[in-house]
Amino acid sequence: MSSPTPDSLLGPADIRELAAALGVRPTKQRGQNFVIDANTVRRIVRTAEVRPDDVVVEVGPGLGSLTLALLETADRVTAVEIDDVLAAALPATIAARMPDRADRFALVHSDAMHVTELPGPAPTALVANLPYNVAVPVLLHMLDTFPSIERTLVMVQAEVADRLAAAPGNKVYGVPSVKANWYADVKRAGAIGRNVFWPAPNVDSGLVSLVRRAEPIKTTASKAEVFAVVDAAFAQRRKTLRAALAGWAGSAAAAEAALVAAGVSPQARGESLTVEEFARIAEAASSRGAARAPRNQESGK
Repeated sequence: MSSPTPDSLLGPADIRELAAALGVRPTKQRGQNFVIDANTVRRIVRTAEVRPDDVVVEVGPGLGSLTLALLETADRVTAVEIDDVLAAALPATIAARMPDRADRFALVHSDAMHVTELPGPAPTALVANLPYNVAVPVLLHMLDTFPSIERTLVMVQAEVADRLAAAPGNKVYGVPSVKANWYADVKRAGAIGRNVFWPAPNVDSGLVSLVRRAEPIKTTASKAEVFAVVDAAFAQRRKTLRAALAGWAGSAAAAEAALVAAGVSPQARGESLTVEEFARIAEAASSRGAARAPRNQESGK
């Protein structure tokens, strides 16, 4: 198998030519900002520690900048694209730019939030430039749906990156932090400048690394039960847990009983708790038959 040529990746002129030929203009509705810098996509692949035996799933490949860089290294790449025009054009771009690797590429034309299976071998890594407006729900859905994903590297809005990687006690620690930590060890993995995108966004971007936990959180509570506690705790994050969890538990007294049984102070606030402590609360409430899932709570706030 021959190696990709140095000009296999897309540069700024290539991106604009492709977009013009397709009549594509990036839309705010789908959070589209195309990466136009080859060095940046190669940096993302290096930071993601993509290996030659990896089966990588990419969400939102756009015109194919990162897809081509992933194909340089990974064994296989499956891209999930919702946009009709972009999905139709991407296989031809891969075939033209990297013909020797085209048989290692697969496209799934779908909304990532609705994807429950992928063609070919199970994915081992997720690498993506996620649309800012759906980044957290998509990330959590993919981690939950594909437990074979061991390593993840996503590029997201810097503010979202901070929230995902925040530790307990941090002012931006919240629902995304806890839920991501349910699946993986999470950390910031770098910053990305605005000038590597077209169009240049009005916000900074950051890389987040997620390495799946070798062992799941030890608890008899289900993920849904734990996430219900998390949602309730942060829905009223300025309140003490005794007050914030009252609706979830059925009463403030029931919330306090569950907290005490879990070894958590009823006067604590959600922002100070680890995912393991949230799991203990859910477990304690479940054993007492006290908890109920709150209504209308989003999965990735």
